[in-house]
Amino acid sequence: MLRHVAVLALAALCLPAQAKVDAAQAARLGQDLTPLGGERAANAAGTIPVWEGGLTTPPASYQPGMHHPDPYAGDAVLYTVTAQNLGQYQKVLPAGLQTLLQTHPDYKLRVFQSRRSAAAPQYVYDATKANATKAELIAGGNGVSGAAAGVPFPIPQNGQEAIWNHIMRFRGEQIHMVANHVAVLANGSYSLVLRDREIYFVYGRQGAQEGDLDNTLFHYKYSVTAPSKLAGSALLVEETIDQVMAIRKAWRFNRGERRVRRLPMLAYDAMQPDTNGMATADVVDAYNGAPDRYEWTLVGKQEMLVPYNSYAVHQKGIPYEQILKAKTVNPDLLRYELHRVWVVEADLRTGFSHPYAKRRFYIDEDSWQILAVDLYDKGGKLIGLQESHPINYYDVPVFSSTLETIYDFKGSRYFVDGLDNNEPMYDFNADISPRSFSPASLRQQGN
Repeated sequence: MLRHVAVLALAALCLPAQAKVDAAQAARLGQDLTPLGGERAANAAGTIPVWEGGLTTPPASYQPGMHHPDPYAGDAVLYTVTAQNLGQYQKVLPAGLQTLLQTHPDYKLRVFQSRRSAAAPQYVYDATKANATKAELIAGGNGVSGAAAGVPFPIPQNGQEAIWNHIMRFRGEQIHMVANHVAVLANGSYSLVLRDREIYFVYGRQGAQEGDLDNTLFHYKYSVTAPSKLAGSALLVEETIDQVMAIRKAWRFNRGERRVRRLPMLAYDAMQPDTNGMATADVVDAYNGAPDRYEWTLVGKQEMLVPYNSYAVHQKGIPYEQILKAKTVNPDLLRYELHRVWVVEADLRTGFSHPYAKRRFYIDEDSWQILAVDLYDKGGKLIGLQESHPINYYDVPVFSSTLETIYDFKGSRYFVDGLDNNEPMYDFNADISPRSFSPASLRQQGN
């Protein structure tokens, strides 16, 4: 049986009080700490291995443009967690996963050998080490200065720094992707919405300097290509770093009106279109945007069962109806592993409203990818669970989600984004430039 490891004392890191760390602390990166700030060593029980650089070499069967073959396909299930044996594993499960198991007795977690596959390019590691001694929170924690290209706070001292690490983590330099999202209703019915998407990252580029950023994290746009009743609508976003100083800019092309309109607000609790009211603007990528409406607490680090190395659900040709079951994603296609995660709590500040008055984030120590989020309402009731099912896109390499889910416990329904099994694979070398992201280009993409 797994031995639960208690929250680690943050004081053990012996950090100075200011946001920046000194050269001696930064020197730990790439030594006893991984280049992004995780603990390199295995855990005491040996159930989490040493980080040895992650997965940087594609399997021999991989060819560019393929959906990524599972490098761990030969791994056997170590054990399965169900509603019946939940008591043995409660201490290493997010509260939302416990509720999912209790609510759906047929659901299960297939737990596999822990594989620390997360990796990034060397320039990201170099930039992260440079950031460690220079990066600071500004504007009350709503912005970051002194950072570029890499993780800003690899040795975090508070919850805001940890969430900024997720927001500003490496996700590639540019991506062209085609993927479906879908709201699966309580009766099991759903309708796929297919989007053609492009992202150009400003912050994470090789050679990026702080002076080059102009307060811009990335440019993003999509056009809906199916179903036909929605096809042609499109969205453009300029994602700022400090969104309190300069609000996120967004434009929408409406096929019916045949015109591009500037959106006054696409952030926080604004509802995303075509999600059946399940996805607010800030749940994309597990959490995005300004952190100013929450109080952030860095609880510490724990060993938890979380989605990881989700190659099985990523494979080409899987029919979407095989993935989307009536109440949950098909558990036979999901993989869970024991990993150390940073636990961060966000409590809604007085005077603001949001369906999620409290969130508890579980952030991967090796990549800063949020892996799970417990969602609570203003009465303190657990009302939902977010999960990011990640893989190492080893051709880059970048560790990121292949599938994102939101379970609405009150409505007995769920939302999924990232279904691409029957679409072209992500292109991390697409011919994309900042010139592609203008209101005029949005109209062209929507047509």
